Amino acid sequence: MKILLANDDGIYAPGLAAMEKALRELGDVTVIAPATEQSGVGHSITFLSPLVCKAVYDGDRRRGFAVEGSPADCVKLGVVELLDERPDLIVSGINGGLNAGINVLYSGTVAAAIEGAFFGITSIAVSLEWNEHARFDRAAAMARQVISQILKRKTSAPRLYNLNIPTAATELPPGEAELKVVPMGVARYGEHFVKRKDPRNRDYYWATGDPPPEHGEEETDLSALEKGFLTLSPLHFDMTERAQINEMKPWNLRVSD
Repeated sequence: MKILLANDDGIYAPGLAAMEKALRELGDVTVIAPATEQSGVGHSITFLSPLVCKAVYDGDRRRGFAVEGSPADCVKLGVVELLDERPDLIVSGINGGLNAGINVLYSGTVAAAIEGAFFGITSIAVSLEWNEHARFDRAAAMARQVISQILKRKTSAPRLYNLNIPTAATELPPGEAELKVVPMGVARYGEHFVKRKDPRNRDYYWATGDPPPEHGEEETDLSALEKGFLTLSPLHFDMTERAQINEMKPWNLRVSD
């Protein structure tokens, strides 16, 4: 199996190295990741400047490539130009920090997986709750197990998934962590800013990073993660609200000018 591994934390991130090592048990892994951290860039792509690309080695072994661009750039460039063969699987991560709830919309980690899905390749984003002593090795082993089971059980059609791992799960004895398949939470949060003055007396604002709000009745990735479960959410990049298409057809909209 040919695997393309990307991330948004950068080519030298510990989560990427741990995921690379774990995925080698499943197939041939090529790393194509940003040269510098690209957290929170979403699905941005580079087209007004060149994408500088440099081969990266671990001793004599070529790990892959560092790209001076976004996570989506890395996957696009990898599939179209850098890889000799089309990959069978694209994995993005392990990200240092959860990508759950509406953070999915901002995440460069998830964007790399979405870019893979654009190409019709099964793609999986993997994120671990932020912790200064994060156990990326344990999280990578968990992610590899989940990915292996997904590949065995999914239909032949390409799929897109978002996997999140809470810190608590990595601290449990082997075999005790549990996973839930849940939708992403869509409640708004993180809307507060602290207003301050810079040394030149200019106003600036700093996002506070408020925690998610109280959860409703439906279990989502946010509520399940709070309880210590790993969460897996199937995603889709088609943002069309199809139900409204039929509703809008009788509107008979016209443009007179």
